Amino acid sequence: MSGYYDLKRSGDQYMFNLKAGNHETILTSERYTTKASASGGIESVRKNSPSDARYQRKTASDGSLYFTLTGANGEIIGRSEMYSSTSARDNGIDSVKANGPTPTVKDNT
Repeated sequence: MSGYYDLKRSGDQYMFNLKAGNHETILTSERYTTKASASGGIESVRKNSPSDARYQRKTASDGSLYFTLTGANGEIIGRSEMYSSTSARDNGIDSVKANGPTPTVKDNT
């Protein structure tokens, strides 16, 4: 099974999660004020996710590892879960690269 985007409402805002084929969340979007903007964010992930240069590998203050995906303009369009090792984080990036271009969106707004 391939990945998909789970588009949903969060209060008066919109956001999406990119999920792998096993339904695990691999990328969480920023919050958007309109559904159209969230859909644009999905398009940006589709376009930018295959490019390794768009990933910023980071370490949280507690030592956990994570990554962000940025658009061509340098703005963050998604953030990963926290990982306990570099290899797990890199596997997460590989999963976003593989699943990001998917056309499937589950609209749960």
